[in-house]
Amino acid sequence: MIKFCVKTLLVGLVMVIAPTTVAADDEYETIRPPRKLTAAQSRVAASNYKKYCTLCHGEDRQGYVNDHAPSLRSKSLFQSGVPHEVLRALSYGREGTAMGGYLDEVGGPLTLDETWNLTYWLFWQANVDRVRIGKKLIEGDVSRGEVVYKANCTSCHGENGEGVNAPALGNQSALAHNSDEFIRYAIRNGREDTPMIAWKDTLSDTDIDNVTAFLRSKANGWAPGKLVLKKLPTPDQYVINKDGADPDFELSEGLYVSSVDLLKAVQEKRKMVLLDTRVSSVWQRVHIEGAIPMPYYGNFDKIAEDLPKDVQIVAYCSCPRAAADYVVRKLRRRGFTRTAVLYEGIFGWMNLGFPVMRGEVE
Repeated sequence: MIKFCVKTLLVGLVMVIAPTTVAADDEYETIRPPRKLTAAQSRVAASNYKKYCTLCHGEDRQGYVNDHAPSLRSKSLFQSGVPHEVLRALSYGREGTAMGGYLDEVGGPLTLDETWNLTYWLFWQANVDRVRIGKKLIEGDVSRGEVVYKANCTSCHGENGEGVNAPALGNQSALAHNSDEFIRYAIRNGREDTPMIAWKDTLSDTDIDNVTAFLRSKANGWAPGKLVLKKLPTPDQYVINKDGADPDFELSEGLYVSSVDLLKAVQEKRKMVLLDTRVSSVWQRVHIEGAIPMPYYGNFDKIAEDLPKDVQIVAYCSCPRAAADYVVRKLRRRGFTRTAVLYEGIFGWMNLGFPVMRGEVE
């Protein structure tokens, strides 16, 4: 049996916690709900959810609308969830996934108070009693956990926890933010209104501990750094290769350009505008050179004032296309006819080995 300790990120602080066992489900203590919002705070939080979250998580928080974004109304999530764990995902995102960070200190649009209020709003919308989930490490046989994981979990979560049609369990920021007991609770009890079943009906408690330990083992050695934020481009910087020739794209479905064709146009220094339609925090982390952050939740009337209509515009996101599709449809309704969407998205672009600009990390 393999036993280990692991460092867990707690809003910038690193704490080492000793392992322990976990009580049975019926022995979890019921705890009070999180702080209730004022009517004004609730209205703002509901508005922020609609503006920033519905594109992927859905109008009714049902999830799986785009990019396999999980359900935000699953009762077991909020029954076992600690507000800090939901807050961190909202604030800092999930590196390597389409979930960007929405906190202003990492380049997002929300203040800390707004992210807290949106977190609390989600808990109150779930309308469920919470149980106390601790921060203790789970002991387990990592090798056995890998065998069980590969036999039961890869079709949805991927061979390496990268996520196929379910959340990426090997994501480093998720492993840093979520406690072992939170992970174990999700495995045991599943997630209502999602394909995630309750594995307590299939796997033994020991094997659930083993899978938890296996997943936790994937977090070893991760050392996050603080991103150095760049200044956002100004409208005079939107057009790249201003003296270049126009690109000559053949768009599939009248909308999509391939990564190969876009790379060729970039290498030939064609005149274009590249729009990164993700939350700005992930543009700070990585983007195609010359791309400007133009988030899907932006003020499109203002955007239309700043963008040229006589230059080819190519939008991209990481969904791989949902946010970019949304932005281009908005622009086309405002008279922008020379618009296209990168079909593979930035992750597809990167998987092909095509170049990107990365942010500096302290």
